[in-house]
Amino acid sequence: MPELPEVEALADYLRAHAVGLPVGRIDVSAFSVLKTFDPPVTALYGHTVTGAHRWAKYLGLQVGEWHLITHLSRAGWLRWSDKLAAAPLKPGKGPIALRVHLGTPGEAPGFDLTEAGTQKRLAVWLVDDPAKVPGIASLGPDALALGPDELAAVLRGNTGRIKSVITDQKVIAGIGNAYSDEILHVAKLSPFATAGKLTDAQLGALHDAMISVLTDAVARSVGQQAATLKGEKRSGLRVHARTGMPCPVCGDTVREVSFADKSFQYCATCQTGGKVLADRRMSKLLK
Repeated sequence: MPELPEVEALADYLRAHAVGLPVGRIDVSAFSVLKTFDPPVTALYGHTVTGAHRWAKYLGLQVGEWHLITHLSRAGWLRWSDKLAAAPLKPGKGPIALRVHLGTPGEAPGFDLTEAGTQKRLAVWLVDDPAKVPGIASLGPDALALGPDELAAVLRGNTGRIKSVITDQKVIAGIGNAYSDEILHVAKLSPFATAGKLTDAQLGALHDAMISVLTDAVARSVGQQAATLKGEKRSGLRVHARTGMPCPVCGDTVREVSFADKSFQYCATCQTGGKVLADRRMSKLLK
């Protein structure tokens, strides 16, 4: 799933490549991705792209007074082309959900919003105010905008596990499964630690890790081609998706806890004092 650094990089890429170009045509292959219908996407035709923005994990293309906003969800992506094919998309065919032609179709660049897999969660809105997108309206403070005191205030009294809390977009916006693993590893915190019971030292370590991990990821991502962003993300991960491999800090084996449809990774030596966390999926298999 694209998280704050990748979405910021995609917004930066659109600022560099799409701003100043007119919207020529928008093809919708999967009509279920459209969450708004008034105005229709044809309202953007002939109008110039004036900006690109990020709200946590939401990506928006600004066209005059309108914002074409997408949430790429778990398997969505933006694929840029310097010259898109002119032929209209066939509904329901292939991974492309929506295509934006910037200029005359067949002669100009543009991008596709694609989604792999069977769980179709990619969503697109056309609004005059980003706050009209329900998910944006309910976002907590952006992870990179939180100071140490603000982070402490956000977590104070929260009885949830820190892994779940910092990935709750209504609490802190922009962090997903991958970067939460990285942040907690750098901060040397157990994913199961109670958010509201962190000591001042742990809160300081968490804040430093959150800023350093995300800032570094943004720095590595911005300027990349959209096609290379996923690989860049994977190359910078230290524990996430590295189950069974050695921890780059201590050399212990990176371990995994699995749930119904996702998993997270951690280092027992660095984060839990050597304690191996219960893997619920394995526990059920052993019963």
